[in-house]
Amino acid sequence: MKALVCSRLGGPEDLSLQDWPDPVAGPGEALVRVRVAALNFFDTLIIAGRYQVKPELPFSPGGEACGVIEALGPDTEGFSVGDRVMVHLSHGTARARIAVPVKRLARVPDAVPDETAAGLSITYGTTLHALHDRARIKPGETLVVLGASGGVGLAAVELGKLLGARVIACASSPAKLETARAHGADELIDYLADNLREALRRLTGAAGVDVVYDAVGGDLAEPAMRALGWKGRYLVIGFAAGEIPKFPLNVIMLKGIDVQGVHWGAFVEREPEAHGANQARLLAWAAEGQLTVKVHGVYPLEAYEEALGVLVRREAVGKVLLRIEA
Repeated sequence: MKALVCSRLGGPEDLSLQDWPDPVAGPGEALVRVRVAALNFFDTLIIAGRYQVKPELPFSPGGEACGVIEALGPDTEGFSVGDRVMVHLSHGTARARIAVPVKRLARVPDAVPDETAAGLSITYGTTLHALHDRARIKPGETLVVLGASGGVGLAAVELGKLLGARVIACASSPAKLETARAHGADELIDYLADNLREALRRLTGAAGVDVVYDAVGGDLAEPAMRALGWKGRYLVIGFAAGEIPKFPLNVIMLKGIDVQGVHWGAFVEREPEAHGANQARLLAWAAEGQLTVKVHGVYPLEAYEEALGVLVRREAVGKVLLRIEA
């Protein structure tokens, strides 16, 4: 089978396409024929050795996919050969076939296209966990989304609206902001053209912001945190800007702010029933057309450098997908 392989740590140019033997489903596993795999920003970190997940070399990147079950190992329940499934792993989906524990699968409704299902599990799963389980966001509250045009950013815009929040989308260009508006954002801030803290103050007044969703970090973090109101919640999703911010604890104390870490991978392992309920909820919303899962582009597996380059340069507006042929 064809596989995208990381044999040495580095950038997209250090990967290669190789022929690997087909895996075999072991106990509790399914053999899944991958149709579409999704790439995320963290894949650029994994292949460089700069992420908390550090697979043994060689490995395939890709943490989520949509495919069809071709075989089942012993001691598997709840799935059948021929089922179309959504897959989520820490890595390994950028290849034609994978053997995956069935607990990492969710059956995909007929109304949900492969491209939607491939990009739904991690970004939307992370975001639903963040907004629903961690921040416990309530209808009418104000949600600020930093980096609102990327995969997780657009997920936060869409899910924030579904959960009843007033969504303020923050991004680095008018074009990116218009994409966020098309996915439900109520207010827009171009943080390259405007002072983020002052813009948030104009939009929220004395009440301030209720929830900040931050997958960016860097210089945007502190002004966004300072814009929070009493008992505001700051969701730490990731650090796409590269710099891990350091917050002034006196501001956190004086405003009663909760800084909440969002580690979706740990949530999946520690709270499987809650995770399963979230995945089912996401798939139901997608089947009803309430989630669009914006796709930046669908690339053939051979164009992996181009696809990963979009993520490295932070140009992605939505999901970056790889179509994988048999």
